[in-house]
Amino acid sequence: EKSRKLLKLTIQVGDEQRTIVSGIRGSYTAEQMVGKTIVIVANLKPAKLCGVLSQGMILAVGDGDELGLLTTDKPMADGLDVG
Repeated sequence: EKSRKLLKLTIQVGDEQRTIVSGIRGSYTAEQMVGKTIVIVANLKPAKLCGVLSQGMILAVGDGDELGLLTTDKPMADGLDVG
């Protein structure tokens, strides 16, 4: 069964792929996420959400209903540290 809020994504983090389950479905579709550079928290302990192991957390800001993804203002390589 699909969640109304959760979106399952496969993302590239440096040389590895990760699955992240994120509560952004109300603001973004999977198709809208293709090719985006996003900021994630990668050093979290993996957790199961809706039966799927999520290996990180997408960072976003919002006022409840509307979300905006944290991103970079210029092209950056995958897997860089946030500082």
